[in-house]
Amino acid sequence: MIFHSRNRILTICLRVIRNAWHFYYALVLVFKVVCSGIGIALLTP
Repeated sequence: MIFHSRNRILTICLRVIRNAWHFYYALVLVFKVVCSGIGIALLTP
């Protein structure tokens, strides 16, 4: 019972970590797109 509970908690933690990584990569992608858009806007007269 204790092992099953610990395993379930570990599974939940791994799921949260995986979701956090997806969020981080999405945030970085949005940041790059915004910065490249600003860079292009600054370079065009």
